Amino acid sequence: MANSSYDLVILAAGMGSRFGGLKQVQPVGPHGELIIEYSAFDALRAGEAKGLGFGRLVLVIRKDIEADFRASIGRRLESRMDVHYVFQDLATLPSGFAAPSGRSKPWGTGHAVLAAQPAVRGPFAVINADDFYGAAGYRKLATHFRSTAIGAKPAYAMVGYPLKQTLSEHGAVSRGLCATDARGRLRSITEITKIEKQDDGARYTDDASRVHRLTGAEIVSMNFWGFTPAVFAQLERLFHEFLAQSGSDPKAEFYLPTTLSALNERGEAEIALLPSEDAWFGLTYREDLAAARDAIGALTAAGEYPAPLWGA
Repeated sequence: MANSSYDLVILAAGMGSRFGGLKQVQPVGPHGELIIEYSAFDALRAGEAKGLGFGRLVLVIRKDIEADFRASIGRRLESRMDVHYVFQDLATLPSGFAAPSGRSKPWGTGHAVLAAQPAVRGPFAVINADDFYGAAGYRKLATHFRSTAIGAKPAYAMVGYPLKQTLSEHGAVSRGLCATDARGRLRSITEITKIEKQDDGARYTDDASRVHRLTGAEIVSMNFWGFTPAVFAQLERLFHEFLAQSGSDPKAEFYLPTTLSALNERGEAEIALLPSEDAWFGLTYREDLAAARDAIGALTAAGEYPAPLWGA
């Protein structure tokens, strides 16, 4: 496998309310493998040709699920990668702010990345624990890190997927709709909720109850990012702004896509958009589990992954 050069940060502190349980530890592989294991496997082998891949893992979890994580994931990965645990906590806020009464869910993906800061040592990728991204995105991010020179502003990257590859057969989803400039760089991300799959693409309903149609070819953010540590100071500042505006709302979330879009639109970062040709699938609803297992089974049968994943 690849030499250790980059960090892989996996966001695994979500509540799984629509799934109805701790979806991060649901087996999907033919020998009980978890989606996180396939992510780690793909990240490790991303740099085999160049010797520069992802050999270090940072798991962002909640303290109350630590025992389950160490039992179901840690024991499988700690012998193969340098694994670190960090905790996303509602109470970890800038001075002068406090979590509103009644809030139970985490502050969102932007806050989760901030929680990883003490464990991150250099360029790093960020993914969701319950999403399968395919091998191509990790290869593209490793190439981005190797080839991107230090410039006047931070240079980040986002791996994007066609919307049609990311929809669920079992209910509505939220996606970050991407717009690009003439050079193919990310210009903006618009967070769209209540997207439903249709025979000819998709549709969503806005806050004014208007229905909008989508072709399915639109590129969306699935929370697969490439950063340098420069992002932490930027996120801290924007999180402070978010709390000042929305911190009293028990349901408000500090979304990573909209936060990075704001940085981009302000001219404070450049974000390369790296389209992936691989299939994406995730666990939003419990009914998605069977489809995920079928997809992993098909990839394994096609020789994309060994079975068992880590050998006998």
